Amino acid sequence: RQNERRISVIIGNPPYNANQMNENDNNKNREYKDVDTRIRATYIAASTAQKTKLYDMYARFFRWASDRLKVDGIIAFVSNNSFIDSRTFDGFRKLIAQEFSEIRIINLKGNARTSGKRRRQEGGNIFRDQIRVGIAIWFCVKRQENDIKNAQILYTEVKDYATADEKLAWIDCLPLDKQQFEYIRPDEKNNWLNQPTEDWDHLLPVANKETKAAKTAASERAIFKLYSLGVVTARDEWMYDVNQQSLENKVRFLIDVYNADRFVLAAQSAKQDTSHLLNYQIKWTRAVKAALGKNISIDYNPAKITVANYRPFMRCFLYRDKLLNEMGNQTPRLFGYPCQFINASITVMGDSTGKPYFTLAIDRIPDLNFVSPASGGSQTFPLHVFNESGDCSDNITDWALEQFTAHYQTELTSPARALDKPAIFHYCYAVLHDPIYRDKYALNLKRDFPRIPFYSEFWRWVDWGAALLDLHLNYEQTTPFPFTRIDTPDDRARAAGVNPKVLLRADVNNGSIRIDSETTLFDIPATAWTYQLGNRCAIEWILDQYKEKTPKDPTIRARFNTYRFADYKESVINLIARVTTVSIETMQIVNAMYKLNRTSTESYTL
Repeated sequence: RQNERRISVIIGNPPYNANQMNENDNNKNREYKDVDTRIRATYIAASTAQKTKLYDMYARFFRWASDRLKVDGIIAFVSNNSFIDSRTFDGFRKLIAQEFSEIRIINLKGNARTSGKRRRQEGGNIFRDQIRVGIAIWFCVKRQENDIKNAQILYTEVKDYATADEKLAWIDCLPLDKQQFEYIRPDEKNNWLNQPTEDWDHLLPVANKETKAAKTAASERAIFKLYSLGVVTARDEWMYDVNQQSLENKVRFLIDVYNADRFVLAAQSAKQDTSHLLNYQIKWTRAVKAALGKNISIDYNPAKITVANYRPFMRCFLYRDKLLNEMGNQTPRLFGYPCQFINASITVMGDSTGKPYFTLAIDRIPDLNFVSPASGGSQTFPLHVFNESGDCSDNITDWALEQFTAHYQTELTSPARALDKPAIFHYCYAVLHDPIYRDKYALNLKRDFPRIPFYSEFWRWVDWGAALLDLHLNYEQTTPFPFTRIDTPDDRARAAGVNPKVLLRADVNNGSIRIDSETTLFDIPATAWTYQLGNRCAIEWILDQYKEKTPKDPTIRARFNTYRFADYKESVINLIARVTTVSIETMQIVNAMYKLNRTSTESYTL
């Protein structure tokens, strides 16, 4: 009877999470099959994003409310504000603009998943920082007699830097009819705010879904054929370690517990809920539970330990297993399985709405969050790809080679250098470091795969790209920078028989790093700190990753918390010295790009 009644107003403040965060909680989000089917047929079908996550409860609630409100009425929501500008929600924005007559949005900001100046601008969260996402209040009006094909979209936002109290007072003092709204006209890609530079679509696409799915070379229209997200372990503390023996100990324990539970559950009824029988000393995830339900045995294999790129300039050991890693994505095509191949690749940020854009070359399997933790994952574009037999082939398309050859045919006068696919790879890597390119297309790079312009002086850019690639892939072999090291004994620590207190703290203004209570590095040039990789410079990534941190997993914390910085102190200092050199030489190239005379250097084709 309730479903037959007419509803004119729907008000909601739904939860904001898309998935259960931890399978060990045994608290799965309830399934809504009908609503999720509608989401797939509408918001996701209309999206161009590579990976959509539109099963958040607020997206589900809004899909249900939109369908339930069949005639004149209004939906009023307080929700996560990511729908306003996230690339993931492009299909969502497109559909609600078609389904409603008027949309009014009040953006209260407060996104704590940003950093630096952007974080300060976001201000306080109106829920007193109990959640980390930004918040919006929005009203969607549906009129039965409506001849407007797309909604009128009206937008306003709270001032930057406002505290939670200031935001609440602002809402209280200004009723909806007193708010100063601005009209938004979506662009053709359904962007509402910060609409990107128009000539972007005339540049060469680095990659796209159509080329990735193309069955023939004639259908390819991007520089790279294949690309992939990094590996998703869903249990990083179990699957990664800086020490190979420590990793082996953890993995063996996990596998032993899994197989013991497998024998226990094999005797239970298939229909029986067995979650209470599991040993929660290990990290359970959906894939591992599914394997358990199928009575699949897991055996330890030392050959599955490989070297991985966990974070920028931070390589560590990974146990690469199809069951124990939640998702491998396309990484076997890039690096083999279990990742035995070295393959020069370019990584870029995924959905980087809240973080500065950057790119970095790698030649080993990356983690999903290699370049952009908590920002949609990193995408990797390899120079080569491998089939199941290990045979290697080019990943740069013939179409790309044709485009470059046709454009630069008058410039390529030297027979000593051939414009080939490695040259295109180096050229692309250089362009992605160009500070003028990054500034001009900053908004585009937050929402889309990169696109590449044609610059004059092709070989200059190729040489820059090759030099950058060599620096970033071979950083462990570069000449260490000769900074000053001063060691002062920590008498108190030595008398107590303990290691010096770990600090790993940078003083950028002073050009120094406190390694621990005994060692300080001085005379690090200012230029070295300007090589930014997202929210941190390259040196700061090292300092962050090698700190002693309390593991989040209780079993790791109790049984396997064996990392001690003192065991790695000298190798970390050596790494800092080498990455300082890398940073300085990288910025020398980037600054040369900035100073290059750009008069009539760009032309575009497709």
